[in-house]
Amino acid sequence: MRLRSELGRIDEQLRALVSSMDRLQGLLDAVVAISREVELPAVLRRIVTTAMDLVGARYGALGVLNESGERLEQFISAGLSEQERRDLAEVGLPRGRGVLGHLIRYPDPLRVTDILAHPSSVGFPPGHPRLHSLLGVAISVRGEIYGDLYLSERLDGRSFDVHDENVVVALASAAGIAIENVRLFERVRVGAEQFQRLLLPTLPDLRPFTAAAIYRPAAEPSQLGGDWYDAVPLPDNVVAVVIGDVVGHDLRAAAAMAATRNMLRALLLHPAAPPPGAVLTQLDRALEAVTDHPVTTTTLARIEPAETGWRLRWSTAGHVPPLVITHERRAAYLLAEPGLPLGVDTAQPRPDHSRFLPPQATVVFFTDGLIEHPRHPIDQSLNDLAELASAHASLPLPEFVRVLADQHPSDGHDDMAVLALRTPAP
Repeated sequence: MRLRSELGRIDEQLRALVSSMDRLQGLLDAVVAISREVELPAVLRRIVTTAMDLVGARYGALGVLNESGERLEQFISAGLSEQERRDLAEVGLPRGRGVLGHLIRYPDPLRVTDILAHPSSVGFPPGHPRLHSLLGVAISVRGEIYGDLYLSERLDGRSFDVHDENVVVALASAAGIAIENVRLFERVRVGAEQFQRLLLPTLPDLRPFTAAAIYRPAAEPSQLGGDWYDAVPLPDNVVAVVIGDVVGHDLRAAAAMAATRNMLRALLLHPAAPPPGAVLTQLDRALEAVTDHPVTTTTLARIEPAETGWRLRWSTAGHVPPLVITHERRAAYLLAEPGLPLGVDTAQPRPDHSRFLPPQATVVFFTDGLIEHPRHPIDQSLNDLAELASAHASLPLPEFVRVLADQHPSDGHDDMAVLALRTPAP
């Protein structure tokens, strides 16, 4: 009997140890899952659903405090049925009263077996499910209370215990770090985007043409890009347009992009500017002479008056081809000899190409960040972009380029630039 009793005790200890190990592994998995998110709304929702999984809760919520820390300004909930959500739709955001408010005022972990019996309880709003148990834990970011995590109703019908509290407290600590990381991530991303935009020009008045451009940074916040665009009005209703991409994603690439754009603009404004291919040759040699310049792809085009419309003359240095959409929404890429990128071999000739543009045609110049996707062939992405552009070609150009940047066929890993120019009506 003593042996059986001792074996029973050992068995209970082993079960408790296995349970603790499972909880620890679950906590580690939860921390990893939260840390993978790079957008704040996704992080907050992941915190709620992960906490629910860890303790087996039916309902979960995260209330984010306002700057004063006195009331809730955001409330993320999970576990409600569609009917419960509809019933609560008219109630609005919880005001942080009752037991929820208790945790705001006293941010120590809170375990309640009967919510209605708690001294701070004020009952439930109309349509709210009748809850009994509650586990509440505050989430701190840099020593300040950011919000409160609420869990209710264990699926097994039991009340939350001290083990549940400990694991949720540990999760809340990791959640605070994840929230701070994603906020830093956002600040870096915004800073990089602002820096990049400062290097890009504001499009001048290009009448009789209309034009619009847009830039989108890479998904990674530290990835400064080398994508750029420019447009220069020239005498006699001629306009020069350029799109380019410097290899690399760092300050060096951004600085090289700015230097290249400035040099090219100076060459274009020269009174005796040669055809686009010769201009790119001059640019390539100038870059080789004055700096250790990264490899760069670019397309330079001139649009000038022609018989009953306009003539597009262009030369490409290893860049993706421009896309032309007619007023009747027929789309075609300007496929021609691409030439070598800048910084490869200045001795190689750069071919020029020519294409007639009818009135009200739209020419789209873009960088490869708009179409590159590791799981899709490049031809498929080009076709997808052509279909997207054709479907929205009647939009005003600012809206048109925004649609291309929002619904692009790429995976967003690279920065992207788009410049669209439309020839005037007859």
